[in-house]
Amino acid sequence: MRESLHFRGVVLPDGGQRDVYVADGHVTFEPVRDATLVADDVWLVPGLVDAHCHVGLTTHGAASDEEVEEQAIADRDAGALTLRDCGVPVDTHWVDHRHDLPQIIRHGRHIARPKRHTREIGLEVEPSELVHTVEHEVARGDGWIKLVGDWIDRGVGDLAPLWSDDVLKAAVDTAHAHGARVTAHVFGDDAMPGLIKAGIDCIEHGTGLTDELIDEMARRGTALVPTLINVDTFPSIADRASRYPAYAAHMRDLHRTAADVVRRAAEAGVPVFAGTDAG
Repeated sequence: MRESLHFRGVVLPDGGQRDVYVADGHVTFEPVRDATLVADDVWLVPGLVDAHCHVGLTTHGAASDEEVEEQAIADRDAGALTLRDCGVPVDTHWVDHRHDLPQIIRHGRHIARPKRHTREIGLEVEPSELVHTVEHEVARGDGWIKLVGDWIDRGVGDLAPLWSDDVLKAAVDTAHAHGARVTAHVFGDDAMPGLIKAGIDCIEHGTGLTDELIDEMARRGTALVPTLINVDTFPSIADRASRYPAYAAHMRDLHRTAADVVRRAAEAGVPVFAGTDAG
């Protein structure tokens, strides 16, 4: 027989002091006789949320089912039981039938313009195709759509927006009309005003946020998932971008100010969530 376990502490999100038991693999608030006290005077949560990850994505592109399972187990064993998947090139719905793996909330695939994102990961479409693609990806996701808001434009030599303001507004309105929310990958500041004014629900990374944009996000209730573990890679990205000195300098500046951006956003009342950006 499995040993019954006893935990005592402040249970979140309600905040009350409670006794929690685990018996036969199930959590219960009913007292269990002879349960072993494991922890006292602690914080208890039903499971962490990884608000930005990519179960189904590897460094070589689409993951196999075996790799998907390994990634989900890694997040689960770190304590994350709900994963907000911000875009992968494979169908992971089979994970829903595995009760030993975390719950996944899907965004479909990244939607980008041709040659303006990592190859073979997302859908590459022209601006005229964006609204139709959003409609298609709504059906593949779990109530979220993922856009690529900015990326290096080699003609410009720096980060630049992928979409015009009117195209963004039409895409966000379409997603909302279908009951889905929209988030976007965005590093710099040039793409941010159009995304926020279009009514986007969340910003991923957001290293280029200014005080004015932060205030507008707080007013609208737009969320931020800063993925600081991803931001830590910016210097190495800059080191590999010697052909584009403006872009390299920009990425180093964004890295230097990222922690302060998150602090200012949180202090302004922007909802900030933690994500690993892991695949």
